[in-house]
Amino acid sequence: MKLVEFGKRFSDEESCERYLHDIREKEGVVCSKCGCKDHYWDIHNKRWRCKKCGHETTLTAGTVMHGSKLPLMYWFTAIHLLTSTRKTFSASEMQRQLGHKRYQPIWEMMHKLRSVMGLRDGKYKLTDSIELDEGYFSSDNGVDEDDELKRGVGSQKKSKVLVMAESEECVPERKGQKSRKVGHIKMQVIEDLSAATINSKVKEGVDGEAFVIADNAGGHRKLGEVVNEADVRTVPGKDAPKVLPWVHVAIANAKKLIDDMYHGVKGKFLQQYLDEFCYKFNRKYFGDRLFDRLMICSVSYRPNFEHQLYGSKPKAEYTDRCG
Repeated sequence: MKLVEFGKRFSDEESCERYLHDIREKEGVVCSKCGCKDHYWDIHNKRWRCKKCGHETTLTAGTVMHGSKLPLMYWFTAIHLLTSTRKTFSASEMQRQLGHKRYQPIWEMMHKLRSVMGLRDGKYKLTDSIELDEGYFSSDNGVDEDDELKRGVGSQKKSKVLVMAESEECVPERKGQKSRKVGHIKMQVIEDLSAATINSKVKEGVDGEAFVIADNAGGHRKLGEVVNEADVRTVPGKDAPKVLPWVHVAIANAKKLIDDMYHGVKGKFLQQYLDEFCYKFNRKYFGDRLFDRLMICSVSYRPNFEHQLYGSKPKAEYTDRCG
């Protein structure tokens, strides 16, 4: 959505409330108490009442905005800015754009939006032919200054990320074009490179009938146990752009985006930044429709990002989808 159009559609809180009401009516309101889908709208109190049990559902209940004290205009503006660029916005820049005095609620709002992006993409499994490899992202994992740092991929300042990309062979139509065409991608932060860990993530995010291409790393040698077929081969460095082109493009682009925008992130939040990157990569051709798609996502999911003060430890581990 272009900036001028956004300004016309959402000029005040009332216009945001109307849009939120209409999109929730279209997606369907479900009573959190009895599960009934039949409601009537209480125009005076701006909430739905269940026809079966009378339970009330507010405009933001069960959405990414659930419990938030921020104006709807803040949420709508953040969604617009996030979807209007292929890059992203830092919380400090979003705070500046919104003119809000406190950093904490804006930082939390941004992470909640990234969280529902990840929940939405988590619904889908990659299919057909899949490239698979790992990337190593620089991150602050809470290492004490006195701790001895390991070198290479085992460094405490590196987070391991499993990267998978739908990829099918194609005939290049112009010079420099890749010999494979990319579909959707997934990126998952993992604790280790063991076959058990990798297989669990592949089983979770890839269709069992898929064909997976990967290099001959130790953790890849049992991929055939969770997919229909696995081509695990030794891939010399010079051949990687041909055999596994899109996982390396995704890794390079995600690293550049995170380094340029945030100059490093905390390891415990890396997954949220990757969720945003994958969500936008997977919808790169949506254009102006991306705002409405993220709004649907935002009213369909409650985030699994737990409330916490910036710089503190999370209250609990992430939970499953709720609401």
